Amino acid sequence: MAAIEEVKLMEEDTIRTARLDGRRSRVAYTSAKAATYTVLVLIGGSMLIPLLWMLSTSLKEPGAVFSIPPQWLPHPAVWRNYIDAWNSQPFGRFYLNSILVGAVVTIGQVFTSSMAAYAFARLSFPGRDKLFFGYLATMMVPGSVTMIPQFILVRKLNLVDTYTALILPGLFSAFGTFMLRQFFMSLPKELEEAAKIDGCSLFGIFWKIILPLSKPALATLTIFTFMGSWNSFTWPLIVTNSTEMRTLPIGLQAFQGLYNTQWTLLMAASLVALLPVILLFIFGQKYFVEGIQLGAIKG
Repeated sequence: MAAIEEVKLMEEDTIRTARLDGRRSRVAYTSAKAATYTVLVLIGGSMLIPLLWMLSTSLKEPGAVFSIPPQWLPHPAVWRNYIDAWNSQPFGRFYLNSILVGAVVTIGQVFTSSMAAYAFARLSFPGRDKLFFGYLATMMVPGSVTMIPQFILVRKLNLVDTYTALILPGLFSAFGTFMLRQFFMSLPKELEEAAKIDGCSLFGIFWKIILPLSKPALATLTIFTFMGSWNSFTWPLIVTNSTEMRTLPIGLQAFQGLYNTQWTLLMAASLVALLPVILLFIFGQKYFVEGIQLGAIKG
């Protein structure tokens, strides 16, 4: 009997120790999780500081921009800066130009990149891999090297100071083709084989099967392309002459003079210029994050 009671006591001690260890593990996990979230919140908050400073500066009077100590909450808030920034330049025209160029470049580049990626990923033709590697090698050439030949070609075609000159060079992308090709290659081929048995054409497979399954990759490329076109400065600067053809980045440069910079108007105009990019990211965030996760899982 004594031996049995001793065994029972040992079992009870073991159970209590296991429960205690489990509680300690849960507490340690919760603490580590809380610490991780705290660090991430602090990092995320620090990313908002420049945006908050832009907002604060856009509502200040010109003399309060560089006041010591810094004034985070402007008093009084000068909302007139946004109206003055919009009216000081043909800002509406700049905005429409940027939206038009960004939308057409984005749609065109996603379309051409997806078709080229489908050909390189799924179709078999002589020299496919060599052609792909040659196309991929163009990513190693700096943009500044090809800018002069592109400008000479645009000038020879009498396209300077036109929307065609702003849009045409951005319709094709080796990076977009490479990214979509890698994603297309990860899709199961059984779906395409089943569609072929049902009599679906190659374009039908591309349009009805490949593209719907590639929404994360397409959303990622859409965001990258639109942001690149929206923030482009050098190319629109050299291929446009008239004010009516300027885009937003060049329009923002007008607030910076040789001896003076209108910081309040510049910050107000910059915040207005950020809105389309922020809205695009908000609407495409779901697919964008999903694309990053899929890329991380597939490695």
